[in-house]
Amino acid sequence: MNVEAGWSTCLGTEAYQPDPESAATHAVVMNYHRAWRSRDIDALLALLDPQVEYNDFFQGRQIPLAELRDYLLSSMPAADDETQIYTDRLRVDGDTAFIQYQVTLRGSQGLASFRACEALRVRNGRVVQVDEHATLVRQMNALSKVTTARGPVSRLGLSARQLGQLAKDLQQYFEQRQPYLNADLDMSQVATATGYTRNQISFFLNQVLGCSFYQHINRLRLHCLLSQLADVSSTQRVDELAKAAGFRSLSTFYRCFREETGLSPRAYLERHAKD
Repeated sequence: MNVEAGWSTCLGTEAYQPDPESAATHAVVMNYHRAWRSRDIDALLALLDPQVEYNDFFQGRQIPLAELRDYLLSSMPAADDETQIYTDRLRVDGDTAFIQYQVTLRGSQGLASFRACEALRVRNGRVVQVDEHATLVRQMNALSKVTTARGPVSRLGLSARQLGQLAKDLQQYFEQRQPYLNADLDMSQVATATGYTRNQISFFLNQVLGCSFYQHINRLRLHCLLSQLADVSSTQRVDELAKAAGFRSLSTFYRCFREETGLSPRAYLERHAKD
């Protein structure tokens, strides 16, 4: 969804006209986000003042000018990224523009997202200050749990958008390469393969998905096995599939199976045989 369409969908911006005093700010910010959405880093940087102050309050730090190009590149959306939705129209007040959006994290089954707000201040046709704010929200039993812990987040070295990219990268890694089929898989191997740190992966699993590394891996193994049970009629065959799916311990497999399905493998096969 492009930025104009996103704002129009929210509150019908086709009826919104910026006041004359804010028109210049409006034009600069629209160009800024067009460049951001199209991943045109040179056009984006050209709209920033050479001494721009860029604050990422999710991490609790100001981005140094020498790191800004890499920071912006790593935050830009992929061409097929539809996880960011604008939740309000662009609001302009004099030299400052305000944007609100929500980023749903992939791999969270829609249960985790960031509520974010971005304020941009414009002077003489360039953005002189950017303030990014974001809050992690997890849906739990129809309730929202807001994660605001500053300490762990500030040590991640990732912005909210970059954490969203981590979620996408991990999902693709597990779906395409299926590393969980290896019974010896550990977090260090995942970190090496994906380029993220153990702390970053652990934060995503614990704070976003609400599980430990091995809980997540065993869940992936179990889902892989469940997709193969249509033509299985014996628990011996199920045990063989469990080992092939990466379960080293059958007791761990049986526990995970019951937690996921509410049944033992034998009862599961008997129920589905009657269907």
